[in-house]
Amino acid sequence: MTTAHPPAASDIAGRVALVTGASSGLGARFARVLASHGARVAIAARRTDRLEALAGELRAEGAEVISVALDIASVPSIRAAAAEIEQRLGPIGILVNNAGISRQARLETIEEEDYDGVLDTNLKGAFFMAQSAARQMIAHKIEGRIVNIASVAGERAIAQLSTYGMSKAGMIQMTRQMAREWGRHGININAICPGYIATEISADYLTTEAGARWVNALPRKRMGEAADLDALLLLLCSGHAGRFINGSIMAADDGFLAH
Repeated sequence: MTTAHPPAASDIAGRVALVTGASSGLGARFARVLASHGARVAIAARRTDRLEALAGELRAEGAEVISVALDIASVPSIRAAAAEIEQRLGPIGILVNNAGISRQARLETIEEEDYDGVLDTNLKGAFFMAQSAARQMIAHKIEGRIVNIASVAGERAIAQLSTYGMSKAGMIQMTRQMAREWGRHGININAICPGYIATEISADYLTTEAGARWVNALPRKRMGEAADLDALLLLLCSGHAGRFINGSIMAADDGFLAH
């Protein structure tokens, strides 16, 4: 007779979860979702004023939340943030590796500074953030969960998003490599590839004629909402429901990659 596992989010309560790039957009949403399910959440980004505003909202709702300054493109900053979180909350048990940037440009116009900025943030920074979290998980024998936020741009070439797509393709392979090497420590590493999600960054563009044409070209002529990723995030952060999911690359894209 098999034993039923508890619901996906039930074993998130009490665990220390770090969300990077949490000052806005998907990162802020991820932090809210994990806090609402009882995680002790560290939110990290460069814009500390916005972090504090979010932390205040979540604390008012009864969550345990700390904000931590983090420049994901700086390895010393990553290591300092990880150490601060361990000191203030305890070792990291869940990492949502979300921080990232994009530069829209044609290939022939990309400068070295822009190339390095995207790759250092989205790939190098994500690697060393995951490494810092995994070191704590291994040292404290935590069966941790790392969720890398990749993109459909990592699996399909999209015009003028070359460096962004390259960085996310690298993150997808990084996810598989980490799963293979860290799985023996009980750590599960998976990636979510969101499709086109409406956030505050895209809100103004979507009200324009060009934005309307762009949405009309999508498979079902609609943008996703940040809440559309909630269930997948909780599944991959869960210790029980997601325990056999490791090294998976999961698209949440309303069929974009299928077209």
